[in-house]
Amino acid sequence: MFKSIIVGFILLFSISVVSQIDTTSFFAPSDTLHIKRRNAVIITKSSLTALSIIGLNQLWYSDFEQSKFHTINDNSEWFQMDKFGHTFTAYQLGKYGTQTLKWSGVSEKNQLIFGGTLGFTFLTAVEVLDGFSSEWGFSWGDFTANTVGAGLFIGQELLWNEQRVQLKYSFNRSPYANLNPNKLGHGFLEEVIKDYNGQTYWLSANVQSFFKDSKLPKWLNVAVGYGVDGLLYGSGNLQTISFPNQQRSQQFYLSLDADLTKIKTKSAFLKQFFNIINVIKVPFPTLEINDRGKLIGHLVYF
Repeated sequence: MFKSIIVGFILLFSISVVSQIDTTSFFAPSDTLHIKRRNAVIITKSSLTALSIIGLNQLWYSDFEQSKFHTINDNSEWFQMDKFGHTFTAYQLGKYGTQTLKWSGVSEKNQLIFGGTLGFTFLTAVEVLDGFSSEWGFSWGDFTANTVGAGLFIGQELLWNEQRVQLKYSFNRSPYANLNPNKLGHGFLEEVIKDYNGQTYWLSANVQSFFKDSKLPKWLNVAVGYGVDGLLYGSGNLQTISFPNQQRSQQFYLSLDADLTKIKTKSAFLKQFFNIINVIKVPFPTLEINDRGKLIGHLVYF
């Protein structure tokens, strides 16, 4: 999962930078199809995707023996945190893919067909590469997570023409990476993506979008999150052999959040900045309950 998510984040960042030109007055979204813009978007996306897949194949898979296409069932590993990573990445790539096509004046239908499915298409292509590697295999769980991420974005656009519920991410550095850095990361940058113990994935719902007459701030969201603790290996049985005294647990969270894109500003720079960082859940007071029924309150949780 690490390889697909890290390359996905690179692709996500690249596309998000391109997509931000729609927030400036000079580069406002076109009301009608703008051929030059559309061509520029298609070339950019195609090139980034192709280079990412080719680079991944050369830099990652070339070190491992190839095999016939095969599947694996890894749904029980990592308490499904890797699946949340796939869902999150597919959702975010679909969002930015759609934004770039909106800037070029492509029809709403084609925005969703060719933009909203970007994350699903890219991550599934990586999954196919896994299927031909003896080290891994095509995971139907990952494929399903990719589908859910794309479906969450596209479904809301079709139903509401807006993203009332967004997928977000937060990270707290955990003490476990040093115990198994090969699995959980060497240093902060790798840990952000590989150490599931420090990650929390959130469903963040905008209150005003559901209650139009509400007097609450338009940016106010309510968020539910999911995280884990004590995971040093994906498999609990394998972890017991190396770390028999380490307990594994799941946590569920309830918190407030902010939809930064709903903050009014005349600054094109701030609009761009808010749109990019809106993938990160804003720290707020949070309630946590773990799978042993223990309730914990956090004054601020990130």
